[in-house]
Amino acid sequence: MIANADAYTELMEFTRETEALGQIAGRLGWDQETMMADGSAPQRAEEHAAMSNILHARRTDPRVGDWLAKAVAADEVAAANLRHIRRAYDRTMKVPARLAAELAKTTSLAHRVWAQARADEDVAAFLPMLSKVVDLRREEAACLASGGDLYDALHDDYEPGSKSADLVAMFSALRPRLVALRAAILDAPAPAGLTGTFDEAGQLALSKKLAVAFGYDLNRGRIDKAVHPFSSGSGLDVRITTRTNPIDPFNCFYSTIHEVGHACYEQGINGDYLLTPLGNGVSMGVHESQSRIYENQLGRSRAFTGWLYGQMRDTFGDFGIPSEDAFYATVNKVNTGFIRTEADEVQYNLHVLLRFDLERALMAGDLLVADLESAWNDRFKADFGYAVDKPSNGVLQDVHWSEGLFGYFPTYTLGNVYAGCLHEALRAAVPGLDDDLARGDTTRATGWLRANLQQFGGLHEPRDTITRAAGFAPTEGPLLDYLEAKFNGIYGL
Repeated sequence: MIANADAYTELMEFTRETEALGQIAGRLGWDQETMMADGSAPQRAEEHAAMSNILHARRTDPRVGDWLAKAVAADEVAAANLRHIRRAYDRTMKVPARLAAELAKTTSLAHRVWAQARADEDVAAFLPMLSKVVDLRREEAACLASGGDLYDALHDDYEPGSKSADLVAMFSALRPRLVALRAAILDAPAPAGLTGTFDEAGQLALSKKLAVAFGYDLNRGRIDKAVHPFSSGSGLDVRITTRTNPIDPFNCFYSTIHEVGHACYEQGINGDYLLTPLGNGVSMGVHESQSRIYENQLGRSRAFTGWLYGQMRDTFGDFGIPSEDAFYATVNKVNTGFIRTEADEVQYNLHVLLRFDLERALMAGDLLVADLESAWNDRFKADFGYAVDKPSNGVLQDVHWSEGLFGYFPTYTLGNVYAGCLHEALRAAVPGLDDDLARGDTTRATGWLRANLQQFGGLHEPRDTITRAAGFAPTEGPLLDYLEAKFNGIYGL
């Protein structure tokens, strides 16, 4: 028998090792995206499966259940750790080790198949593997749901406590005002776009400067290139990736700022929580709130784009935009594009709602994988008013489904909603913020976020994390008000 006084200590020692192994597994994924040779994919899939088996065995170790039954929380931190461990233990116990390993192996292979299919514009080459991923995730969801909603069971992995019924209500409130704003903007004269080319070396040098300006600690991280930008790791090793496009440097700059938002959340967590359940962002929606407020409310503000304009002129010379005001409009131009990650603030959430509805239908069995491309194209045409021109601009554009991340997409819009709430509170708490941003100084803004949200990691539940930081419960109103005020101003509506 384990004495109560010892149970929590022994559980945390065991958990710390499990968390360390989880970080190693994440590093395998980072390496696969950035440095691994293509021919290594089959072996890497076996390595992922082996790590998954080890982690599953640790997370379902009978001693964990014994420790949980006997451990006593002495304070708020211990209570939060036990809450996270108990939740993970209960969920993991419901998923057979065989299924967990098969998912890890299949999604590792599926990622490479997706990347090649995307490069070849060949949807048919990806569908058999995607079907297998969908089947495995539906099987996992059935294990987790215990007779409940399959989609909610998967979504809970990314946003604990969030339900699709609540998401439908929130998204239904967002859609009418977004559609109306989009329609008004597209009827107005458009700002000028960028022309010419911007060399990769210059883009990467300026993106590094942007990362540092937003507080990313390169002594505990690094920046690499990848097909799909992402952030990886936590604590003392937090890495990001970006990408370049010779005719669109904003893709590089704002992908970098976005991922820095994720990375700074991880780097900003209380160091006492390192390699514990509290040492990571509490949910993907809260995580996305950090990346989106860094990227949009701060990075695309009139004040900060004025500073960025000078940096771009220093890096690339005269690139055809005559003034800071014109540059601000160019940065925030509403475009008729296809790609979610490149979408402007007005249309971004419409991209997410499309994916949310399609993946819910896939999980419910109402949509077959074989019909996914046509369903995507039909929905896109209905929502955006023009047809998808090629698969890489349509159903093959996102990495998420190849990795089995069903239930993840709605956290992007949740993050935008949360960011709207945080931005309203930040502006009230930090007077004169635009003067800072006009100098490229984000210190007070990011410091407020670190003090009021980031440092707490997983200490509080997701919605409570936002409520404590913003001072009110999350609602879509501040985001919509911000978007309407900003774009009415830019487009003279």
